[in-house]
Amino acid sequence: MIENEIISLIKDADAIAILPHVSADGDALGSSLALALALNALNKKPAVYFEEEMPNTYSFLPGREFAEVYSEKPDKYGLVIALDTGDMERLGKRAAIFNDADSTVNIDHHTTNTQFAQLNLVNTNSSAVGELIYQLIKMMGIDIDKDIATCLYVAIATDTGGFRYSNTTPVTHQIAADLINNGVDVSYITQTVFETLSLQKVKLMGKAVESLELLENGKLAIIKITDDLLKNIGAREEDCEGIVNIGRNIEGVEVAVVIRQREGGDLKINFRSKNYVDVSAIANRHSGGGHKRAAGCTIKGDINDIKEMLIKEIQEVL
Repeated sequence: MIENEIISLIKDADAIAILPHVSADGDALGSSLALALALNALNKKPAVYFEEEMPNTYSFLPGREFAEVYSEKPDKYGLVIALDTGDMERLGKRAAIFNDADSTVNIDHHTTNTQFAQLNLVNTNSSAVGELIYQLIKMMGIDIDKDIATCLYVAIATDTGGFRYSNTTPVTHQIAADLINNGVDVSYITQTVFETLSLQKVKLMGKAVESLELLENGKLAIIKITDDLLKNIGAREEDCEGIVNIGRNIEGVEVAVVIRQREGGDLKINFRSKNYVDVSAIANRHSGGGHKRAAGCTIKGDINDIKEMLIKEIQEVL
């Protein structure tokens, strides 16, 4: 089993770097910190390197003492583990850490994963990388305490939309039950992660609704967010997380798209679908990736031109 090979590498290593994807979400953050806590329990020296600051929403997560924002390339690591990362591009500047390592591991659940490491544990049936890290920790014989359980629960809960998305399986609920038995405060996590919004995010949600367009007989919802808009209302990049669901949740919508114009000119595209459209195939056309029902990519170009291009591509599959 590939898991046994990964465990063997971990046992032989001392200092281990953990790299979640750029713009790390709840699954990437929770999985990374849970793994760091588990490695620390094995008397290893884990270090989690983020591409950017952790969103405030997740600032309560245990294990933050093992994490830092990447600024300059550290000393060479014997083992580097990439989590929730579909390809090397999603490592950003931290690819330098990965490329310099003696051994590399890639643990992911995206259908578009490029198998870029020496050892690749990619299970597309897992709802979240948090499930894979849970299973790996159990195989290593490490006790899942409240801190590890909290990180893993956040990882799984966020990638399943609070256990509402179609990627939620019986295994997902079984793991969640075990994590709750190990001390997870479900009420606190639900309130903090899913129900607490900054005033700036509420304003952004209002502006998103104003910009929303319904096309293709109500099957396609598109939202545009410009950098100027974020600056005018004082919103941050992290406030854009979940905005795509405003469109997805509208009755009759099959595909929702958010086009986020960022400083520098590139456009970050988020796709969501409900029932039958494989949005990862659309993201793949533009060097992106993800899952059948949730995917993304980055494109350079005029926001209106790109919007029209995406409309045509989505029309083909609706």
